[in-house]
Amino acid sequence: MRETDVSISDLIAPCFIREGNNVTVPIASMPGIFQFSVDRAIEDLRESVVKGLQAILLFGIPDTKDPEGRAAENVLVPEAVHAIRTAFPDLVIMTDVCLCSYTDHGHCGPLDPKGKVDNAAAVDAYARVAIAHARAGADFVAPSGMMDGMVAGIRLALDREGFSQTGIMSYSAKYASHFYGPFRDATAISSDFGDRRTYQMDPANRREALREIECDIEEGADIVMVKPALAYLDIIREARDAFDHPIAAYNVSGEYSMVEAAIEKKWISPDVAREILTSIKRAGADMIITYSVKRF
Repeated sequence: MRETDVSISDLIAPCFIREGNNVTVPIASMPGIFQFSVDRAIEDLRESVVKGLQAILLFGIPDTKDPEGRAAENVLVPEAVHAIRTAFPDLVIMTDVCLCSYTDHGHCGPLDPKGKVDNAAAVDAYARVAIAHARAGADFVAPSGMMDGMVAGIRLALDREGFSQTGIMSYSAKYASHFYGPFRDATAISSDFGDRRTYQMDPANRREALREIECDIEEGADIVMVKPALAYLDIIREARDAFDHPIAAYNVSGEYSMVEAAIEKKWISPDVAREILTSIKRAGADMIITYSVKRF
């Protein structure tokens, strides 16, 4: 009689990759989640892959950062893609394409002389990063900076370099949310000025999300995403009704951490994690990026 069912094959596991070997760093604000060197990431993934996990989303955490985020173009993520592909040939590997964890100012692109994010420069950088990830064997690149024209820029660059089969999962409706706090701990992002409201969406806006999603589809996105998920179920539903396109939803760090904190204090049952994932799929998501993979 159940109308909506969630399976492990619906889930995408985020994975935070650090430089080095035999590195495991717990993330204090995200119980049960770690930064790993590539070798330890493979060990950690093995059980989930055996149990049916079909896709991961990689984030790189460099040792050094600079104003331009140049480390995004280094070998950290490409080497992780190659090693994980070797260990798990059938696993779908997605890579986050952004500069926020690579810039020393924590914003999603280089800054112009007035201290604002330079949209055009960011799109150019995303294209170079996407090519590096595709060359390493990524199945999907996932631009997350919410820069205007980023999907078109990446699609053009990938096709020009012969990677027409590399897909794009775009963070199409990404809100300037307060639910991202623990993620910034996970990726060592520090921003001591400004905010992301000039390029991420106002949480009060609904119709704008549909315009953003439509724009990304027209530019060539293969999958569109709504982020966060739990507080934006109405947006997922409206996107599902409006577009016949694969929809991903990101069950983000703050949503995960507040639930884990309540479970730890025994205020709620651990089964609430499954209930939340079910609600996200019921709203219309085809796939869910979530830190709750192991609990599920």
